[in-house]
Amino acid sequence: MKNLGLNELRELFLAYFESKGHLRLPSFSLVPQNDKSLLLINSGMAPMKPWFTGEQEPPRRRVCTCQKCIRTGDIENIGKTARHGTYFEMLGNFSFGDYFKSEAIDFCWEFLTKTLEIDAELLYPSVYLEDDEAFGIWNRQIGIPAEKITRLGKADNFWEHGSGPCGPCSEVYYDRGEAFGCGSPDCAPGCDCDRFIEIWNNVFSQFDNDGNNNYTELKQKNIDTGMGLERLAVVCQGVNSLFDVDTVMNITNHVSRITGAQYGQSQKTDVSLRIITDHLRSGVMMISDGVLPSNEGRGYVLRRLLRRAARHGRLLGTKDAFLHVVAETVIRENEGAYPELREREGHIKRVIRTEEDNFNKTLDNGLDILGTVIANLGDSAAIPGADAFRLYDTYGFPIDLTIELAEEKSLTVDVDTFNELMKRQRERAREARKALGDLGWEGFDFGEDNTPTEFTGYDDITGTATVTAIIAQGELVGTLGADSEGILVLDRTPFYAEMGGQVADHGELWAHGATVGFTVTDVQKTKGGKYLHHGKLSGGALEVGDDVIVAVDAQRRNAIRRAHSATHLLHSALKTALGDHVTQAGSLVEPDRLRFDFTHFQAMTPEELRRAEALVNDMILDGGDVVVREMPIAEAKKLGATALFGEKYGDTVRVVTMDDESGDAVSIEFCGGTHLDNTAKVGSFRILSEFSVASGVRRIEAITGEEAIASADRDRDTLTTVAASLKAGSAEEIAGKIEQLQGELRELRRAAAQSAAQGAAESAKNIAKTPFNGLNVAYITDVGADALRQVGDALVNDESIVAVLAARDGESVKFLAVCGKNAVKLGANAGKLIKSFTPKGGGKPESAMGGGTELPENGVDIIKEYLGGL
Repeated sequence: MKNLGLNELRELFLAYFESKGHLRLPSFSLVPQNDKSLLLINSGMAPMKPWFTGEQEPPRRRVCTCQKCIRTGDIENIGKTARHGTYFEMLGNFSFGDYFKSEAIDFCWEFLTKTLEIDAELLYPSVYLEDDEAFGIWNRQIGIPAEKITRLGKADNFWEHGSGPCGPCSEVYYDRGEAFGCGSPDCAPGCDCDRFIEIWNNVFSQFDNDGNNNYTELKQKNIDTGMGLERLAVVCQGVNSLFDVDTVMNITNHVSRITGAQYGQSQKTDVSLRIITDHLRSGVMMISDGVLPSNEGRGYVLRRLLRRAARHGRLLGTKDAFLHVVAETVIRENEGAYPELREREGHIKRVIRTEEDNFNKTLDNGLDILGTVIANLGDSAAIPGADAFRLYDTYGFPIDLTIELAEEKSLTVDVDTFNELMKRQRERAREARKALGDLGWEGFDFGEDNTPTEFTGYDDITGTATVTAIIAQGELVGTLGADSEGILVLDRTPFYAEMGGQVADHGELWAHGATVGFTVTDVQKTKGGKYLHHGKLSGGALEVGDDVIVAVDAQRRNAIRRAHSATHLLHSALKTALGDHVTQAGSLVEPDRLRFDFTHFQAMTPEELRRAEALVNDMILDGGDVVVREMPIAEAKKLGATALFGEKYGDTVRVVTMDDESGDAVSIEFCGGTHLDNTAKVGSFRILSEFSVASGVRRIEAITGEEAIASADRDRDTLTTVAASLKAGSAEEIAGKIEQLQGELRELRRAAAQSAAQGAAESAKNIAKTPFNGLNVAYITDVGADALRQVGDALVNDESIVAVLAARDGESVKFLAVCGKNAVKLGANAGKLIKSFTPKGGGKPESAMGGGTELPENGVDIIKEYLGGL
């Protein structure tokens, strides 16, 4: 069996399945997209539910991934055993109606026994109790003796996780030997001991679970393979647990260097080191995918993980914030597979540092108060729920932390009372929001008037209306005084309320012969359909029942319409430029500005961006009609109208169609927003930026109309200024002038390098050397990082030199080992010598480089020890 690092195993798996016709996809974000059944992605197939159910077309029928996953169901067990972790990576190969059981099992066996060279005698398959087909494939096709194939029941060999695709599965177990077993004569795959470890799970996805254990046959039979990367590394590296795997242990080692606690020192110390290592891995990945600490949902999961890790740092004697420092190692060990970690390094570390600092204040206050509560317990062994609630409500001390601290002192917490108090608090908050009405966005109580506002803004931007309600300072009032801010509700309005990613209209209302004016600065729509016009009154008072003249700001409305219509054109252009896998993942439409989020698995190239921009401008120049129709949803789907995944639509929908110059549709989408009547009125379209907002989701920011013209003017002014600075006759000559300057700069750098080399040679002459076994030994630590190579090159003029040069570069240390020709002939090897100073290094016999964090003081002794072993 090959001893392979975790990162090597990941690449081997993905490359193997690529060779079998699978499309390699990057990991999806840990934040589920359009799936409210999950808080965080917890399996390889979870992000692919629409592909499994047939709701969406997958990019290919065969796909492979390594998916980041978070599971926190057993968070209390993390650290107490070496088997549990909240973060893991799930290797997976997937078939969407392509191959099924026979090929899936064959791929599995070939990868394990041929690619990884795991001894087949140590592998034991299991199948679902009633799955005779899978049993036959293992027995007759693969050649596994019947006595080595275990049949297991639904609890073990039927995969399902909430709602969605599910089915029988076939696992492969690795026998770690009797030393890991329970000693029972019945010990076999499926036993709870550590002897037989499951490393591969083939899920034969045949059914769809509606979440209530009602199963229906899927339209297509699918394969969903799950193989924990860390667990596979445990087997291939021959270590005891996931915490001993190379990349994970490197994180633990960093924690040890900071805290002074060594893994294996004691059970108590090991628990804390495991918790810190695991929780920080989860935290870094979650923050990278856009999760921020909060008191709700996935944000609370992140907060709990980071704070639990910080507290265990305290238990190891570290009071200062340190998690953000260890985050560097988490990033370094994972950036090969997830380069976005390095791109978001600053953000990740800032979030962790801020949460650590906040928690340290909370912890100090909370520990003092909890200590007083415990001291006053007397003979009671339970912390009152009221005290636990006070700690949480007043001081932000998490209930799980109170429970954990209580357990350490053999105490319990009255959780029932705590939950009851929490329930009452939620009810009070709900009543408070109800009192605020739509100012708290729960629905204002308008008494018996439940009539929705009639929206007239698709056809008109002016009109007349009647004031049906006034809200001032959170209360329904009959009159809004002069120069007061408030909210007006009208019986009808042309003002578009903010929704569907489109910002609200602005404008004016007039009453009493235009002597009273109300400036509208925002419009929101209640769940009951009433439009709330936010703004400020001037010129006099306004009463309920007053008739008003309403007028939307036409210039702003037109700018918004330009951006919204351009958003639809951009969606169409991206499908053409990148492929049909592109779907909208969100948008923001503002006056002549737009933001469009879409699914795509890599950064767009400059050529792709230029093509997308050109396609949009071509559609604008075509001057195609924009047609808006309402129709039954079934008819809209027959037309091929694009709907936002996860959105709920009624029986009748609004469809916006945009044509090209020949009258053929280039875009058909469900949409409730305001649009132009012809694409030419967009004017012009310009992409400003394209970047990642989550794994598998990109964002384009663009401008239209007047903003695009203003942007072009600014660019022209900038080019004119640059041309003048470079003394170029025109903007067209700028590139030539820059190339000329770069040539001059290269010549200056060459001269500087030559001077540095001469200086390095002089420095080399003055370096102290220690004779040893006929060779000259030197260890130099006072060289700048940028001069290492020059000094090393000068040193090897001494053919008997064996030297190591070290230079600090921020928090890290750079090493260079060099050996002269005579030293190499006598067996010295710089590539091996460098390993005596850092495990992260290598090179040729004459020269090798490496990096580390520690700068040894006894470098000469280390070199002598190495030479003495030759």
